[in-house]
Amino acid sequence: MPEVIESGVAYLALKAAQKLYGKAPAALAADETERVQSMAQKQFELEARILAAPEARDAMVPPATLKSALQEIRGRYENEDDFADDLANNGLSESEFAEALERELRVEAILEKVGTLAEHVTDTDVELYYQYHPDQFRRQETRLARHILVTINETIPENTREAALKRITEIAIRLRKEPARFEEQALKHSECPTALEGGKLGDLPRGKLFPELEQALFALQAGEVSDVIESELGFHVLRCDTITPASVLDFAQAKSSIRKVLEKKRKRAVQQQWMKVLLAK
Repeated sequence: MPEVIESGVAYLALKAAQKLYGKAPAALAADETERVQSMAQKQFELEARILAAPEARDAMVPPATLKSALQEIRGRYENEDDFADDLANNGLSESEFAEALERELRVEAILEKVGTLAEHVTDTDVELYYQYHPDQFRRQETRLARHILVTINETIPENTREAALKRITEIAIRLRKEPARFEEQALKHSECPTALEGGKLGDLPRGKLFPELEQALFALQAGEVSDVIESELGFHVLRCDTITPASVLDFAQAKSSIRKVLEKKRKRAVQQQWMKVLLAK
């Protein structure tokens, strides 16, 4: 039994270390290790109570489910040796890892079973949620934007302020005549990583760009190219590809996602209350 507990805690510590710090347990600092070990021990003890509860009696993990979960985790590694080495470095054998994973999946199955006791979400519940949370269904205006950036660096002749402004101005003049060449010019001239995607910044609402860029972007019509704009990054030219107007998601569009949110919320509440009672015993 002590070996089972030790491997179970090691598995949970591995997960906690990755979630909290993005590291393997062996790479943690002393205070990080203490926090991870404490969390893993508490989680293991909670899971032990869940597994001992009457609701656990019929909770099983089908072999196919376990096999699929193992394959998904193995698929994160380049080869089997890397997977085995990672387990060994964290004090786990492959069989111990599989046992700990099966245990975790069984706990999830028990909680899922408990969650089925949640109150049913009615159509009225869904409609009331829509009426009382209108802000959640408003969509801001967005603009699909591209840019070309020329940076300023006085130590590089072609990027002195004067030279950079001359270069970006020539590009802007060229693109005002032929806006369709924007992606080609971005790939050729832009000093931003987005150059590889034709300068694509994405479909943006207000509040995502430097103020001077945002002001220029939201003044453009679809397909238009801006004048030269300066930000703290350097000189830019923008193109607004498309404009998606602000809108409100109607009830028919929103009701499916609302139902899922409410079902998840009620299921979680039932599970938390069940665990609270379990821990109080």
